[in-house]
Amino acid sequence: MNEFIKPKVVVSRCLEFDYCRWNGNIIKSPIVNIMKSYIDFQPICAEFEIGLGVPRHPVRIEIKNNELFMIQPITETDVTVKMRQFSDTFLNTLGKVDGFIFKSDSPSCGVYNVKHYIRSEKNEAYVKERGCGLFTKIILEHFPYSAIETEARLRNFRIREHFLTKLYTIASFRELKQSISIPKLIQFHTYNKYLFMAYNQTEMRILGRLLANQKEYSLNDLLHKYEQSMLNILSYPPKYTSNINILMHMLGYFSKNLTTEEKAFFLDELEKYRAGWVPLYVCNNLIKLWIRKFNEEYLKEQSFLNPFPQELMNFDLKDTWRGRDYWNKPEKRL
Repeated sequence: MNEFIKPKVVVSRCLEFDYCRWNGNIIKSPIVNIMKSYIDFQPICAEFEIGLGVPRHPVRIEIKNNELFMIQPITETDVTVKMRQFSDTFLNTLGKVDGFIFKSDSPSCGVYNVKHYIRSEKNEAYVKERGCGLFTKIILEHFPYSAIETEARLRNFRIREHFLTKLYTIASFRELKQSISIPKLIQFHTYNKYLFMAYNQTEMRILGRLLANQKEYSLNDLLHKYEQSMLNILSYPPKYTSNINILMHMLGYFSKNLTTEEKAFFLDELEKYRAGWVPLYVCNNLIKLWIRKFNEEYLKEQSFLNPFPQELMNFDLKDTWRGRDYWNKPEKRL
């Protein structure tokens, strides 16, 4: 199961696709650019689609009566209704989709850190809070469990690992559903055993019990329950300590055959991963080397070691994004 299908991803059109930013610019993103060969992208610019044009006066999010409105301050135009109407039309024609990559901080499609303004008694606007853009808010209401990120945050190794793992797992399951059968579902579960274990052992056991009691459900009910539990598993990134525990468990398969120097080198790489100096695939590659050397067939088929095309991590791009502790405390989106 190591052949990867192309996930279907909606992406902000200004990210490497078109000069459609409010100021007429295009945003260069090495990450999105390299992903073009591995992902089936559907570019969209919501602000352009509602007729704001390029270039255009900037819009912002304002809070009124606890509701979000999209306002163009210079013209004092309220485009909230247009944005909601376009969003509904877009979603109704979208079809199957596995994830989203949006422009960071955008009032329409930002995910985490968009400024939400409120007006004072003197009608002066100030930032009350930060959250997601209006278009993204509507997207999240329809796709709460999807893989969704911004191009800025994807510069972080661990955020990118989680996003890609979630994206390719969801895409693989979508492909599986097209010709589903109990044996194929069991094969999928076996293939992802260590991956699910790293993410959430409690939910992984729920999946195991579902398959053990498969005769109690129709195929459609079983598939629905399995998918919901799987999405719950992937909702939050695994702690780096969980990944290390899985790697140490895998090390045990070869421990008797490795030299002291080989073990020491592996443990040193684990410490580098723990410190955030190297991505997870560096440690995974050492395990994969020993799998080939000692012909360990069971581990060879585990998605934990190969959850997405390695080329999406293995390129000359520094880990340049630094922000809040996303890894163990996800940021508010809504």
